[in-house]
Amino acid sequence: MKYYDYTAAPNPRRARIFMAEKGIEVETIQVDLGEKAQFEDWFRAVNPRCTVPALQLEDGTVLCDNASIARYLEEVYPQPPLMGSTPVEKALVAEWWVRVESEGMMGVAEALRNRSEFFKDNAITGPQRYSQIPELAERGRARAEAFLKVMDERLQETAFLAGDNFSAADIAGLTLIDFCRWIKLPVPEEYEALHRWYEAVANRPSAKA
Repeated sequence: MKYYDYTAAPNPRRARIFMAEKGIEVETIQVDLGEKAQFEDWFRAVNPRCTVPALQLEDGTVLCDNASIARYLEEVYPQPPLMGSTPVEKALVAEWWVRVESEGMMGVAEALRNRSEFFKDNAITGPQRYSQIPELAERGRARAEAFLKVMDERLQETAFLAGDNFSAADIAGLTLIDFCRWIKLPVPEEYEALHRWYEAVANRPSAKA
């Protein structure tokens, strides 16, 4: 397998942490998003979506997002389970994975990509060019801020986002909290459950992947 990565970005970090939890080692190729290498012909041939992460399998199949990469690796390397073990746990992992992405990560991305000069003509990932909409930056920050409260309330009830066990949902949540720093959005001090959870997941060896 070949893993197409960009160390500084949050999304490929999620897959790195997932693989580290399972002890999977793969050949890694850096795609320098800072130099816009994702738009170069060599990478378009790998992933026409021009995004990372991407995992190229031995048969040539290329998986181009965290959901497909995690699903494949969970099937091939089932231990330790990161997508849930029981029907309910699997459903809750999927639910919180999506919520972290849609309510949290997308909010931070909106805030960042609609304000930063670097993303002036690339406000949405992918090969198409989209102009920034300043109002979306404000809305995105508000969405992310609101979701931090949602996470804290959830973690007052459970040890991890999907229940009693660390999962892919927590990997997504960890990268979200760190991504919030890109827009200078801290976790409020009063969110004690969220701080407790973050300290636990951030200190796992895989978090350094």
